[in-house]
Amino acid sequence: MSIKTELAQLIRDALAAAQRSGALPEHDPDEVAVERPQKAEHGDFASSLPLKLARPLRMAPMAIAQKLAERMPTSEAVERVTVAPPGFLNVRLKPSWLASQVDDVIAAGEAFGNIGLGEGTRVQVEFVSVNPTGPLHVGHARGAVIGSALADVLQAAGYDVEREYYINDAGSQMDRFNQSLYVRYLQALGRDAELPEGGYKGEYMAAFGKELAAEHGDRFAKMPQPDALRDIGKIGLEKMLGAIREDLELLRIRMDVWFSERSLFENGQYDEAMGILEKKGMLVEREGAKWFASTAVGEDKDNVVIRGNGSPTYFASDIAYHYDKFAKRGFDTVIDIWGADHQGHIARVKAAAAALGTDPDRLTILAVQIVTFKRRDEVVRLSKRSGDIITLRELVQEVGADACRFLFLSRSPDAQLEFDMELAKEQSADNPVYYVQYAHARIASILALAKERGIAFDDGDTSLLSHEAELALIRKIMELPDLVELMARKLEPHHLPHYAMELATAFHWFYGQCRVVSSEPGDLPLTKARLKLVDAARIGLSRSLRLMGMDAPDKM
Repeated sequence: MSIKTELAQLIRDALAAAQRSGALPEHDPDEVAVERPQKAEHGDFASSLPLKLARPLRMAPMAIAQKLAERMPTSEAVERVTVAPPGFLNVRLKPSWLASQVDDVIAAGEAFGNIGLGEGTRVQVEFVSVNPTGPLHVGHARGAVIGSALADVLQAAGYDVEREYYINDAGSQMDRFNQSLYVRYLQALGRDAELPEGGYKGEYMAAFGKELAAEHGDRFAKMPQPDALRDIGKIGLEKMLGAIREDLELLRIRMDVWFSERSLFENGQYDEAMGILEKKGMLVEREGAKWFASTAVGEDKDNVVIRGNGSPTYFASDIAYHYDKFAKRGFDTVIDIWGADHQGHIARVKAAAAALGTDPDRLTILAVQIVTFKRRDEVVRLSKRSGDIITLRELVQEVGADACRFLFLSRSPDAQLEFDMELAKEQSADNPVYYVQYAHARIASILALAKERGIAFDDGDTSLLSHEAELALIRKIMELPDLVELMARKLEPHHLPHYAMELATAFHWFYGQCRVVSSEPGDLPLTKARLKLVDAARIGLSRSLRLMGMDAPDKM
């Protein structure tokens, strides 16, 4: 049981005792919220329950708080409970209990911070899902990192998580890709050919064309063009997906499933989904096309799903895709990470899911806002002389995967972000990435020194930890499980970088205040206790870094 859960139960017990004695009227609150107060001087935890009970009990919050405080059961964790205006219960934990938690952190090891909130609930996180018609560029990086970190947080919270990349391999954009690659292939053979209107002009297409010519000679040039386009398209798609996989691996992102849009049409999900909507009267014919009757479920306007020429729109594919996620594969919850330019599509996709019989609350779509790249005060133009966009690979090669992941996670997805490429490379305390990783490296050096001197600390007595800086560090380490719960419930992985910074700061302060490895024989018991605390700090910092997909270096 977490300390927050235990405190909530103690407050419930106090409420029940007050009601049995007649000090408070009968009323059963839906929940007893226990949170960490913003100011440390208010205590370790606080509850606003008296404020929430004021109306149903028809009493002043301060009077309710006082009666609850007087009846709080004793606990080995709680030192005192105080009342604060306008009606808070503030809880201060015992230093001895805090010190005892160091052993629990060490015992948990790399599982520290994991909780059972999800209880195995199946969650799909779908992210990146960039059209496989070009390399990933810097504009895709933020959503990729957020999706990856969110999946890891949910897994740590006890959910059964599946990470998915949706491959848009059907439709007109792939036709243009195939035609463009065919032209580049012919050009590589020395043939005259021009790119189609709206074709893909990037250098990568010319490179792919040369590879095809080198690997296959003029084989495709001798084939009927439709056959050549089909075969070249298959090869080009695999090459493009291979490059995308490599780029994602550079950013330490892995996918469990690569799902083909084309399979929705080949395996019948598209026909099934459209059939269900048709039977429910949710498809209407108008102006030679078929429309999803979005207005019937509260939307401002209807949306085309099948064009006049019979081809499905992107929206139709989205409907079939989400039908497959819920009805066919049975995910309990689905989380889509989209770019900000897709914000306007969210409501209609949720409306379609509802029309197909899925509770729309089971679908969450996060729209990630844009990133402005800077070098100090100067905004970086994202196109090179060749006209190609700066790729994700180039960004990772310049600033490193750790800096990318930390900085892309540092703000809420719905807030725009400035990414300072020079600061990201700086090896100083001004760079938050360096600051946090340096703390881990310093921890590693302390533990290495202890090993060098032959100091084993398994038998360290943590009850000796009573210094203000020691207790502050323990408090910060102990926040991680609660943080994992908060991030999983609210789908907000952006709290991780801030926690890592705060934990690093708490460790640096402790290191400055408390000498860890002393050469004085009489100091050995305290040295062992502090080494245990250092090891617990290592676990907490390593876990937060790993959840962000970052390295926890032993040396800098």
